[in-house]
Amino acid sequence: MKVYFLGTGTSQGIPVIGSDHPVCKSKDFKDKRLRVSIWISWDNFSYIIDCGPDFRQQMLTSNCSKVDGILFTHEHSDHTAGIDDIRPFNFKQGEIPIYANQRVITNLKSRFSYVFETVNKYPGAPSVATNEVINNQPFSIGNKTAIPVNVMHGNLQVFGYRIDDFAYLTDVKTIEESEILKLKNLKVLVINALREEPHDTHFNLKEALDFITLVQPEKAYLTHISHVMGFHEDVQKSLPENVFLAYDNLEITL
Repeated sequence: MKVYFLGTGTSQGIPVIGSDHPVCKSKDFKDKRLRVSIWISWDNFSYIIDCGPDFRQQMLTSNCSKVDGILFTHEHSDHTAGIDDIRPFNFKQGEIPIYANQRVITNLKSRFSYVFETVNKYPGAPSVATNEVINNQPFSIGNKTAIPVNVMHGNLQVFGYRIDDFAYLTDVKTIEESEILKLKNLKVLVINALREEPHDTHFNLKEALDFITLVQPEKAYLTHISHVMGFHEDVQKSLPENVFLAYDNLEITL
C-alpha cells in the first residue's frame, strides 16, 4: 500500500496569504504546504482521505488518475471544499462513493446542494454516492477494511481511519482510551501536530509526540502543520528517530 501526502498544511496553507513570516518566505519546497489530505493506493484501488480546496492542484501534481472513493474526517472547509473538482473523475468513472459521519453528509448537502440534487440536476455537476460511517462499524473500501477511529477536535467529533497497519488521524485534540486500543501494532501512524504552542482544538508538537509514545507505531509522520512550527529542516532535527515531519508529495510504502 502506498500513501502519498497530497497536503500537509493547516487550514491557511503555507505560505499564508500576505504573511511576512520567515517560513512563508522559505525557498525550501518542504516548507510549502497545501491543505491536508492523503492518497492511498494498492493493487488497482485508489482512495483519498479528505478533499480540500487544493484538490485540483493536488491531483495534477500527484498524477492521480482514478479515485474509487473519498473518506472524510469532518466537515471543515480545509477538508471538504474541493468536492466540486471531482467532476473529471465523474466523467470518467461515474458516481464517486464518499464515506463520512451523517453529520458531515448533512453539512455537505447544505453547502453543496447541487451535488446531491436528484431532480433537474445540472448535467455537469459532481455526482456522489453517500455512505454513512458509524463508530465501531468497519466498512469495506476495495478489498480492504477501514476502521473508523473516533476523536475530538475541540468539541467537534472527527473520524480518523485505520487501514491494515496504517492509521491516519488529523485535527485531534483528545481521544478516548477505547479508541486508542484501535491503534495498536501500527507500522505507520500519521498524526496532526499544529505548532509548539498549545492550541484549543489541535495537538501541539509535545502532545503529538506523547501520543506517539503511547501508541508506539514503528514509524510516525506529523501533518496538519502551521508555519509557526518552524522550518521543516530545523523541526526534523529535533524529532525522535522514528518520527518524521511529513511534507507535500512525500510518498511512503507499507
